[in-house]
Amino acid sequence: MIRPRHARIVATLGPASREVAKVRALAEAGADVFRVNFSHGGHKDHARTIANVREAEQLVGRHLAVLADLQGPKLRLGEFADGRVRLKSGQDFRLDRDPAPGDASRVCVPHVEIFQALKPEADILLDDGKVRLKVRKCGPDFAECVVTSGEALSDHKGLNLPGLTIPIPALTPKDREDLNFALAEGVDWVALSFVQRAADMAELRQIVQGRAGVLAKIEKPAALDALDEILDLCEAVMVARGDLGVELNPEDVPVVQKTLVRAARNRGIPVIVATQMLESMIHAPTPTRAEASDVANAVYEGADAVMLSAETAAGDYPVEAVSIMDRILTRVEQDPRWPELMAAEHPVDDEDADALVAAARRAAEAASTACLVAFTTTGQTALRLSRERPIQPILALTTRLASARRLALAWGVEARVIGEITDPEEMARTAVDKAVEFDLAPPGQRVLILAGLPMGSPGAANILRLAHTPLRR
Repeated sequence: MIRPRHARIVATLGPASREVAKVRALAEAGADVFRVNFSHGGHKDHARTIANVREAEQLVGRHLAVLADLQGPKLRLGEFADGRVRLKSGQDFRLDRDPAPGDASRVCVPHVEIFQALKPEADILLDDGKVRLKVRKCGPDFAECVVTSGEALSDHKGLNLPGLTIPIPALTPKDREDLNFALAEGVDWVALSFVQRAADMAELRQIVQGRAGVLAKIEKPAALDALDEILDLCEAVMVARGDLGVELNPEDVPVVQKTLVRAARNRGIPVIVATQMLESMIHAPTPTRAEASDVANAVYEGADAVMLSAETAAGDYPVEAVSIMDRILTRVEQDPRWPELMAAEHPVDDEDADALVAAARRAAEAASTACLVAFTTTGQTALRLSRERPIQPILALTTRLASARRLALAWGVEARVIGEITDPEEMARTAVDKAVEFDLAPPGQRVLILAGLPMGSPGAANILRLAHTPLRR
C-alpha cells in the first residue's frame, strides 16, 4: 500500500479510535504514525492500543509507527473551597503553599519550583492564559500578584510562566514508569514533554538506549533559547503549538513554527507540526477553510508530518479527519510550485556521506528517474535522502523491522523489510525488483541506488549506483 504523497500523518488514538477496525480504517485513510497519549488512560488500555496497531499493520500491508507521548510535569493550582471563584481585574491575588482550600484572595500552588523561578514583574498564566497575573512581590513560598485579566477560575487549572525556566525535570516518576512500559511494549518513538534544556533530552536518550527514536516536543519558550543543543540530541522534533501558543504571543507562533521546521530539516530529523490543525472536526464533518490552509502551509514549509489530536482520539469523525488531511496533503503536492519550494532550501553539508546524498538528489532530477532506493540498517541513509526532499519516492530497504517502522514518520520514505544481501549485484537486482513490485518504477525507467559497503553494516553510504527496470514485465 504505497501512498501517493510525501508528507505524513500522525493520528492520536483514544476512545473514538483505538479498536482494530478503526485503526485499520485510519491507516487506510492515510495515517502513518499512531500517537498514544500517556496523559490519559492506564497501561492496560495502552497495551491493547499498541497491540491493535500491530494487528492493523498486518492488515494494511505497510509499516506503521507507534509514538508514545509522555505526559511530563503538570503544574496546577490547588483547590478552592467552593470549587471555583470569580476574580476582577486589578484585584490582589496570592499564590502560596498553604494546602488550605482557596478563595477569591488566594490559592495553593503545591509546586515549590514555581516560587523558585518567579521574580517581580513576571507574568503568570492560569487556565491556558484565560486568567493572567502580574507578580508584585515573591518569596520561596508565596507570590503576591495583581490580576491583569480574566475572571473565572476553578480547581486544578494549569499554570504557565512565560519567559521563565522552571527548575523541574522533564521526566516525572510517572513518566519513568510509562517510559519503561512503552519500551517493553516495543513503541517506535518516544516524545518528551516540557523540554526546556538539552539535559532533558540527554536524560531520555540515556534511558532509551536506542530502543526507540527520541522526539522533543517544543512547547516551552525556554527550549527556544537552547534549541541547537536540544536538536543535537533529538531524532525528531514536534512543534507543539498549543502549549507554545499559551506562553508566546499569537503572532510569534507561525515564525517559531517555520524556524523549527527549517532547523529540523537542516539536521535531517523528522519534524511534526501539531495542535488544532483540524480542531473543528472534533464535532464537524468538514474543516474550516482556515484549518485547511493551516495544514497546507505546513506542507509548503516542508514539514515531515502533521498531527491530529482530539480529532481522532475523541472526535465524532476520526476517519473523515484523516481522509480530509490526506486530501489536503495530496493536493498541495500536486501544485506545480510545490517542487520549487522543496528545492529552495537544500541543506549544505560538507560531510562525505551528505555530499553523496546531495549528488543522488541532483541525479534524481533527470526525467527518467522513477525512484530512489536506499539500503539502510539504522534508517540514517533514508533520512539523509529525505532531508534533500526529492520529488521521487524513496524506497528504504532494511533488514530491521524497527528501522522500517521508525521511518514511517519520515517525509517521502516508503520502508520495507528484506533479507540479508551479500554483494552489490544482488543489491542492484533487489532494488529494481522491489521498485517494480511496489509500482514505483515503470518499465525502462531509472532507479538510483544508495548504499554502503560492506553490506549490512551500519555506517555512512558510500555507493551511488544507477539501474534500470526491464522494458517489459
